[in-house]
Amino acid sequence: MRSADIYTGGFSAMYGGRISSIMDITTIDGNKKRHAGKISVNPFGSKFKLEGPIKKLNETNSNSTASYIFSGKTSYLEQTSKKLYNYIDSNGLPFNFTDLYGKVSINGVTGSKVNFFGFSYNDRVRYKSVSDLNWNSWGVGSNFVVVPASSPALIMGKFNVSDYKISLSELDPINEGDTLNPRESRINGFNLGFDFKYFLGENEIKYGIEVNGFTTDFNFFNSVGRKIEQKNNTTELAGYIDSKIIKGLLVINPSFRAQYYASLRNFSPEPRIGLKYNISEKFRIKAASGVYSQNLISANSDRDVVNLFYGFLAGPDNLQDSIKLDNGKTVARKHSLQKATHAIFGFEVDLAKYLTLNVEGYYKWFNQLSNINRNKLYEETDDVEEVLKKDFIIETGDAYGTDFVLKYDNDKTYLWVVYSIGKVTRWDGIRTYSPLFDRRHNINLVGTQNFGEGWEVNARWNFGSGLPFTQTQGYYHTIDYSQGINTNITTANDDQLGIIYADLNQGRLSSYHRLDLAIKKHIELSEKSTIDITMSVTNVYSRKNIFYVDRITTERVYQLPLLPSLGVSWKF
Repeated sequence: MRSADIYTGGFSAMYGGRISSIMDITTIDGNKKRHAGKISVNPFGSKFKLEGPIKKLNETNSNSTASYIFSGKTSYLEQTSKKLYNYIDSNGLPFNFTDLYGKVSINGVTGSKVNFFGFSYNDRVRYKSVSDLNWNSWGVGSNFVVVPASSPALIMGKFNVSDYKISLSELDPINEGDTLNPRESRINGFNLGFDFKYFLGENEIKYGIEVNGFTTDFNFFNSVGRKIEQKNNTTELAGYIDSKIIKGLLVINPSFRAQYYASLRNFSPEPRIGLKYNISEKFRIKAASGVYSQNLISANSDRDVVNLFYGFLAGPDNLQDSIKLDNGKTVARKHSLQKATHAIFGFEVDLAKYLTLNVEGYYKWFNQLSNINRNKLYEETDDVEEVLKKDFIIETGDAYGTDFVLKYDNDKTYLWVVYSIGKVTRWDGIRTYSPLFDRRHNINLVGTQNFGEGWEVNARWNFGSGLPFTQTQGYYHTIDYSQGINTNITTANDDQLGIIYADLNQGRLSSYHRLDLAIKKHIELSEKSTIDITMSVTNVYSRKNIFYVDRITTERVYQLPLLPSLGVSWKF
């Protein structure tokens, strides 16, 4: 990975189809001068990277080139843990993954280039007494950059195809040998786009067009056992213009995006702006605001104490005709999109030569959201209120908070301190509640110290306050009322156990925190060959962080406890 740009809000119009945050990842090209690689092994798994020239770069760096890079990693913790970590579970730790990635880059003399890439990621967690959870994804694609001769411009393009599937199967805690209704979600699609960038002195202007198409296949059961399913095809068309204007100490980033959601027949104009003002060499302020829209919905279940299943589906258009706001007013629904407005303000200050502080506050108004209807009790054809029979409902909400980042970085010492405080609320027309990802406090401490003779010490501590969940008030034997008024309640009891839930997400899980330590020795074998020996300890004080809780049996599965390991990597 070459870089990862993470925008938690206020991003410009070159990014679209998301209402909260964006992650833009750029990968490295293969080595253009020589074949090289890296192999790493430890008790958790192994990984490798191979790279090199297909057409080599000459000594004067004046020719076109082609290179490749291929990497892979896999886990054998389930096998090694039976011997090395049998004090945790004699059956082994059932965490498995296999990830593969490959890329070929062709570079022209003038700076033009084209990349071809592909990936396959497969993960599985299987607890025999609890659940079987699988993630599978793959993708292929290409992108290019054309640098026209004697022109201050860049022409860029991309085409990608990807597929993602998640499935969760759980054993029935009441009926031995049976499984609960499985939950499955799959999304696959393509992305095609062209971008044009012009350099006008210090200023820049970029514009482009984009086409997205995807298919979602979703199967789910809500907390009262009603099936919710959707298979949908959708297409999105978008165009944008994004500019960067420098006026002395002021940097202005106005942009505009026009997005059309074909399946919903909705057009969304989205103006956005970003500002940065350099008050002095050591102090800078910044602000951003904009309108954002999204068609994709993330779906999960409030029947889970700890949520492992996150499905995806396209935004539905069969929503209720009116929206009841949290102030009691009812307004007509104007569209079927999810929409949000962001406001961001912050500052950066250089406290000392190697020490910087970044503070950023945000407020996000989620003006309209779509969600699975947890209040659904009846089928779509029944003559009852829409809120009791629709598969999906409209919600509104807010998210606000502040992030503090303190960074110290010199040749031998790196310290990174992050504290975030935030709050997220949702209104579903009946109640105000905290969604499953509402974490009030989050702390990350990362430190690296380099010593002489190739020694390096790393430490990381993470803390997260408890996430919301819906508590259990009690249990009961269900009665099958499929015979209507002819049901004999004295004989209709079955062996299915019903759950009486408390108010939605009023409980909080225990906080998460973990300390990891590592010490590394770097050994130079030759100019092009090195070995790193790493001794590490995961979860130093063996904190019992919750991974899964069975709501019926209350059986708990914890994340990884104290795990010492010794690893070796060879770079050549």
